[in-house]
Amino acid sequence: MTVTNPTGTTSSGTPTTSFLRVLDVRAEHTRGALGTGDAAPRLSWRVETTTPDWRQRAFAVEVTDDAGTLLGATDRVETGESVFVPWPFRPLGSRERVHVRVRVWGQDDHASEWSEPLTIETGLLTPQDWTAAFVSPASDEDLSAPQPTPLLRREFDARGGLTRARLYVTAQGVYEAHLNGTRVGDHVLAPGWTSYHTRLRYQTYDVTDLVHEGRNALGAILGDGWYRGRLGFGGGRRNLYGDRLALLAQLELTYEDGTVERVVTDESWRADTGAILAADLYDGETYDARLHPDGWSEAGFDDQAWSAVRRVERDLATLVAPEGPPVRRVQELRPVRIFTSPSGRTLVDFGQNLVGWVRFTVQGEAGRTVTLRHAEVLEHGELGTRPLRFAAATDHYTLKGEGVEVWEPRFTFHGFRYCEVEGWPGELKEDDLVAIVVHSDLERRGWFECSDVLVNQLHENVVWGMRGNFLDVPTDCPQRDERLGWTGDIQVFSPTASFLYDVSGFLSSWLADLAADQEASGAVPAVVPQVLASTLPAAAWGDAATIVPWVLYGRYGDPRVLERQYPSMKAWVEYVRGRAGETLLWDRDFQFGDWLDPAAPPTNPGAGRTLPGVVATAYFARSAEILARTAQLLGRSEDAETYRRLAGEVRAAFAREYVTPSGRVLSDSSTAYALALEFALLPEESQRDRAARRLRELVRENGYHIGTGFAGTPLICDALTHVGELDAAYLLLMQRECPSWLYPVTMGATTVWERWDSMLPDGSINPGEMTSFNHYALGAVADWLHRTVAGLAPAEPGYRSLHVEPRPGGGLSFARARHVTPYGAAESAWRVTDGQLELKVVVPPSTTARVVLPGVSESVSVGSGEHRWTLPWTQANAPRPVVTLDSDFDTVVRQPDVWTAVTRIVGAHSPDHLGGFKSALASSTDDATIRRALWGFPHREELLVKLQDALDALQENP
Repeated sequence: MTVTNPTGTTSSGTPTTSFLRVLDVRAEHTRGALGTGDAAPRLSWRVETTTPDWRQRAFAVEVTDDAGTLLGATDRVETGESVFVPWPFRPLGSRERVHVRVRVWGQDDHASEWSEPLTIETGLLTPQDWTAAFVSPASDEDLSAPQPTPLLRREFDARGGLTRARLYVTAQGVYEAHLNGTRVGDHVLAPGWTSYHTRLRYQTYDVTDLVHEGRNALGAILGDGWYRGRLGFGGGRRNLYGDRLALLAQLELTYEDGTVERVVTDESWRADTGAILAADLYDGETYDARLHPDGWSEAGFDDQAWSAVRRVERDLATLVAPEGPPVRRVQELRPVRIFTSPSGRTLVDFGQNLVGWVRFTVQGEAGRTVTLRHAEVLEHGELGTRPLRFAAATDHYTLKGEGVEVWEPRFTFHGFRYCEVEGWPGELKEDDLVAIVVHSDLERRGWFECSDVLVNQLHENVVWGMRGNFLDVPTDCPQRDERLGWTGDIQVFSPTASFLYDVSGFLSSWLADLAADQEASGAVPAVVPQVLASTLPAAAWGDAATIVPWVLYGRYGDPRVLERQYPSMKAWVEYVRGRAGETLLWDRDFQFGDWLDPAAPPTNPGAGRTLPGVVATAYFARSAEILARTAQLLGRSEDAETYRRLAGEVRAAFAREYVTPSGRVLSDSSTAYALALEFALLPEESQRDRAARRLRELVRENGYHIGTGFAGTPLICDALTHVGELDAAYLLLMQRECPSWLYPVTMGATTVWERWDSMLPDGSINPGEMTSFNHYALGAVADWLHRTVAGLAPAEPGYRSLHVEPRPGGGLSFARARHVTPYGAAESAWRVTDGQLELKVVVPPSTTARVVLPGVSESVSVGSGEHRWTLPWTQANAPRPVVTLDSDFDTVVRQPDVWTAVTRIVGAHSPDHLGGFKSALASSTDDATIRRALWGFPHREELLVKLQDALDALQENP
């Protein structure tokens, strides 16, 4: 085989001028560092350079104050480290503000210029820094239902010479702060959702420009949010964390003479209610614009009729600074059409299933109420609200009647593509509404595309599903009466999530909640934060305690997440060991099993083909192995040996109980074999070979339809690939019939569904009680697209080295993945044209890559820069095989148009026999052909003639 540029020389050659700069300096996980809670934040930076094979040799850091005075500087530090570098100076104090610059040297000793400065300002690092107290309206409320949202305010005087103003604020509930009539910041639903009893975030805002000399007013609106709003399914429960909404606010004014004045929440504040009559995350918001007290957050407003407030006691040691980004409004989408449903209702289609709400502009008479109902899909032309269960997802706005009014809700969110509008004055036009997309403001880090439009749409659906469900915590769904942090969902999806976005701080914060809500026994709740009536510790769900930290370490190279989570990881493994007992088989207790196996009935999604004990014991072995590796990495050698031995013992127990000597695995399901192969549970090579063959047989016999649920789906394509059945993995990916990844795409889905058949082919919603159209878990296949189809994967933690091994197939003519690693942008892109495969690989500075070219046995090691190879490639250009009546299933299914025509003709000829025909054709017998699969059909010869004519026509006009 001839390979051009086998050594991977850069396409641009040696540059005539060298370019080198440091950019994207960060403190811990944040792009901005206002209000950080870390007194010694670790520093990270990236380098851009035109020098091939560039590696950092040394760095230097300097820190200055606002006046430019040098507070500290390192000497030249001889190291190649540039990610999570320890803070090299004294720890910062509360409220301290510094500016950090970095410069680097390469192996050639050429130095960069200093980077742009990163401003770091600490928040309030100790409880003693707070002089404010939580305050709540003194009036009593009806705690059984949503109440009008409270407004709280206080006026204060500011003198001239103000140099800095900071607002430190949080709430029991959710808040929106106002200063002199202006909304403070752009956060939504702050302070977010954490395990409130143990961790409550506070936010820091720079409000210097909002304070003026003289009289000022500070205020806030409070909403129930997650704190005391309704949570959970089956009607849910209210007041789970407490029954008093409360505000904690501390405004600190710093003047030129160095004096500091504080405006804090105390008994001097006043409270009332306003226009928001009710606000619930599930049910929506009710707003009467006639009740809005104009100027309530401005100086001079008459609040004499307002009521007093009272202190609410809370341990301020539970206050923590955020680790990840806040929830924000991140995008606006205009309607793609407004239409009338068969029943005469006015519906709006925004063209994308999204999470957020609708902002509208309206003009009409006072007292008119506009109602907006939201849903993800239509069912037979009407709004499909049944999957919402007990969530009303409805907003009401009553007009003030004084000209043009613009409104959007504050303290709710909806999962929707469609909106039903009722009560609109006059004709509703597209310019009257806009959908506001809301989620945690994560930084996009990864992209994928290929030559198949359906696969591209699948990947886009994965992205949108993640966006909608990463709203402060990784939720299962964003639309119905649930929206909970199910641990199993993020366990399977965390590799995909960490490629698509920077979720390091987001998931690190969530893991802190997991540890906080973990029981003393080590049991991990099925949802975090835990709000269910019982913990429901179960395999694959509770294993998020070990797997998610391990994924974060692997993708971001941060050992601190392992250090912090280690007690939680160990407690979980010990809990499972206790439940498994002497047999080391976790074959007792409640288990989700292979949740949502397509073979499970709609009313019992846990009744899949795979024995729950097989799933649970497999995950036991996996978590014990991860714990052993973590202990070794953290220098806990005794623990490392203990859990390495335990993992081996669990694998042996699994093999004794669930694996035959020849390699058959109990349950004989795709998930059972995928788990056994991917988690290294088969001790003998002969057993692994037999399991690999049986896995391919099962996948083929299932017609290359999905036969796995939550436990098996993230592993199935990798399992097939690793045992040499890449072709079968691609056939699974490319399947368009239900159940498959592409079936929802063919049905117009714009997010990943909860069920493979959330919508039936006739446009009816699945009859099951649990049906969501935005559930990211089954989109975990995107990780395989990134690592295998495009071929871009980390070889060392944090992508310090890359493993590039694209695996073309599936009829694709190109694929590309790009990911911004902690060291810079990496890329793997291949394209097949004119009998040749061209591969482009981009390696970030200070890293290396091991490149395995398709069809070439030996790998190539390259340094940073852009590399290109060209090699002969005939697979993708092979002529389309002729399909005859004597063709087998694999030949037919590779041509979707032929398969569709054959099944349509067979189904039209004898609908009752179509299922049997598919099963017979896909069976593992050697002589299974179209002709033989039709054995026993009524009027068989007539059917054979119809099929032959159709096949001839397809060959003539492919």
